[in-house]
Amino acid sequence: MARPITLCTAQWADMPLDELAPKASKWGFDGLELACWGTHFDTQRALQDADYIPWIQETLKKNNLQCWALATHLVGQSVCDNIDARNKGTLPPHVWGDGDPEGVRRRAAQEVADTARAAAKMGVHQINGFTGSSIWHLLYSFPPNDFAVVEQGYEDFARRWNPIMDVFKQEGARYGLEVHPTEIAYDFVTTRQALDAIGNRPEFGINFDPSHFTHQFLDPVAFLHEFKDRIYHFHAKDSKVKLNGRTSILGSHLNFGDPRRGWDFVSVGRGDVPMEAVLRALNEINFKGPISIEWEDSGMEREWGVQDAIAFVKKNNFAPSSQAFDEAFKQK
Repeated sequence: MARPITLCTAQWADMPLDELAPKASKWGFDGLELACWGTHFDTQRALQDADYIPWIQETLKKNNLQCWALATHLVGQSVCDNIDARNKGTLPPHVWGDGDPEGVRRRAAQEVADTARAAAKMGVHQINGFTGSSIWHLLYSFPPNDFAVVEQGYEDFARRWNPIMDVFKQEGARYGLEVHPTEIAYDFVTTRQALDAIGNRPEFGINFDPSHFTHQFLDPVAFLHEFKDRIYHFHAKDSKVKLNGRTSILGSHLNFGDPRRGWDFVSVGRGDVPMEAVLRALNEINFKGPISIEWEDSGMEREWGVQDAIAFVKKNNFAPSSQAFDEAFKQK
């Protein structure tokens, strides 16, 4: 059986859930990966208002949708981040508080832990997001890094995330880090270091999004095989590299969609991610979770684009074969 297809609602946070759900159903989605911002899933309201989760469940049910995962990227980013004014724009007021960096990090950690508690009340056990990183700014080693400080960054990550994962363990939940630049893990080496730092505990795994690999010139299929036991969730998203001798792979401090960038996110199936190979690899590692379309394309109207994306995914969402192609040749 092919995997269910869901829509990550992150890029639709401006649209109320009861407006988005019927659209997603009409477009052919099987479910929603609800973002914990906008109006799609409010962690604190889910914990405090007895009517809130039943309302979400009824909204999904009447549109023939399910929910297999929540997305808490924006709050998760602030757990380990070097906090500045950018974080204020992505956090709920009760997490930002007075803006004191350490206070923000502690409240963000509490919010992620509370999300596991709220998700359990809804029967959801997969939560995806970011971690932030205290050492991302040390990526380019000049002035020369003190690499002891880099190691301390992994220790800081483990110190902040282990207590969160204790709550996830209590609630039967798993966290999928979207391996991504600006996070504690953004490539093969840093993913291994992050998993080792947190003791390879089973509550902490990967939300695999190959669009973040393409412009790093990383092999997403090799990543799936190397970390096959940690692939907890999958985002179908694409990226297009546009290097021409004048554009930079570093992005040039230009916003997404600017034609002067050296790469940009595009609708799935329209970039450089070898998506068929990725889907075959998901079959090979026996990944059974949903395909969650995280639609991002600054050059395309989103309602047209998301329908284009789901058509591509449906065309390539084949189940693995249960036998070799020439099995039928054998004599009974």
